[in-house]
Amino acid sequence: MPALSADPAAARAFAAEIVRRLREAGHEAYWAGGCVRDELLGRIPADYDVATAAHPEIVRSLFGRKKTLAVGAAFGVITVLGPKPAGQVEVATFRADADYTDGRHPAGVTFCSAREDAARRDFTINGMFLDPLSGEVHDFVGGREDLAAGVIRAIGVPAQRFAEDHLRMLRAVRFAAGFDFVLDHDTRAAIERMTHLVVSVSPERIAAELRAMVSRPGRGRALALLEETGLAREVLPEVAPAAGAAAGRAAWDRAAAVVAALDEPTLPQAIAALCEAARVERPASIATRLRLSNHEAKAIAWLHAGLRELGERERLDSLPWSRLQPWVAHPQAADFADLLRARAAQGLGNAEAAAWFTAQTNRPRAEIDPPPLVTGADLIAAGIVAGPAMGDALARIRDQQLDGAITSAAEAIALARECADRS
Repeated sequence: MPALSADPAAARAFAAEIVRRLREAGHEAYWAGGCVRDELLGRIPADYDVATAAHPEIVRSLFGRKKTLAVGAAFGVITVLGPKPAGQVEVATFRADADYTDGRHPAGVTFCSAREDAARRDFTINGMFLDPLSGEVHDFVGGREDLAAGVIRAIGVPAQRFAEDHLRMLRAVRFAAGFDFVLDHDTRAAIERMTHLVVSVSPERIAAELRAMVSRPGRGRALALLEETGLAREVLPEVAPAAGAAAGRAAWDRAAAVVAALDEPTLPQAIAALCEAARVERPASIATRLRLSNHEAKAIAWLHAGLRELGERERLDSLPWSRLQPWVAHPQAADFADLLRARAAQGLGNAEAAAWFTAQTNRPRAEIDPPPLVTGADLIAAGIVAGPAMGDALARIRDQQLDGAITSAAEAIALARECADRS
C-alpha cells in the first residue's frame, strides 16, 4: 500500500498526473479501489491507486527507473515515486488472478480488461474505477448502488472471494463498522461458515486489522460484529465468549462499549479491556500469539495490571502517593486515564476516581516524578555497604520521599542507616 501523504492535495494532484501521462501515452488508466470509494463518499482518500492497461515494463519506462519501484512487478504492480509532499502511488496493470493456493496470494496473474480486473477485487464498494480527468465512474460490479445503500457485498460468489484471501473476512467487518454499513446477507453467511480459515492468515496481518478496527470510528460495532460472526473466537480465543454463552457475550459487549468510549484508542487498551471483562489473568499469551511488538505487549500487561489494581476503587486520593505515583508517572499514564474514564462512562469503576487520576497526570512532571533525594552512589559515599539491603533502602527512601515523610538527603541517609542496622 502506498505511504500516507503529508499533503492530501499534493497526493491527489500527483495521482491525477499519473493517469494523465498514461493516457497521453495511449494507455487506458483510472483511479481504482478505496480512493474511488472515498471520493464518492466525500472523504479525503488516505492514498491513491491507479489501474491501467499499460504493462509494468511500460509503466517503468514511462516514469523512469529512478522514480519507480518494481517490488510488486510479478503481480503487475509498479510503485511510482512522487515529490516528497505527494508520497507514492501504486500503478497496477489490469489483471485476472490465477488460483490462490495459500489463502492470501494468487499463484500468478494474467493481464486483462478493466471489467475483468474489477471482478477479481474484494467488495463492490472497492471495485470501481474513476477517471480523475473527467470525473466519470466506471462501475462493473454494482458498487455505486451498494455505496448508496450502505452495504458491504463481496464481488461475485462470497465464498470464492474469502477462499482466495481469508483476510477479507476481517476486512468486511472493518469496512462495515467503519462506514456504518451492513453486511450483505450472503456475504455474512459465507463469513460465518468460513471463520475457521482466518487462522491461516499471518498473526501480523490479523493484528494489523484488529489495530485498524479498534483505532477508528465504529470500533464498538466492529467488536460486536467479530463476536456475532464467530471471527472473535478465531482471532481472540482467549477473551471471546463461547458460542451461546450469555454471560460471556454480556462481558464482551461491556468491553466493546468501553473501547467505543475511548478518546484515542489503541490495540493495547482494547485488549486490556477485553481481558478484564473476560477475567483473563495473564494477557501475555495474546500478545505472543499475535506477534505484537514488545512495546504493545508491555503496554497490554501494564494497563491490565492497572485495571486490576485501581480499576474498581471508589477513591484513589485516599491511597498513599507512593503507591499511586508509579502509575501516574508511567509513560502510558494518559492511556490508562482514558481507559478509566471510558470504563466509568459505561458504569464500571468510578467517574470521580477516573477524573482524579486524569488530573494527576496533568500536573507538572517535576511534581509527579521529583528527582530522588539520594542515589546508590550517595549511600556508598556515606559508608553504607552495597548489596540487596541497599536496594531495599532506596525503595523505602523513595516511598517516604513521595509521601512527604522525608525531604532532604540527610534524612534519606539516616533512613538508609536504620535499614542497614536492621538487616
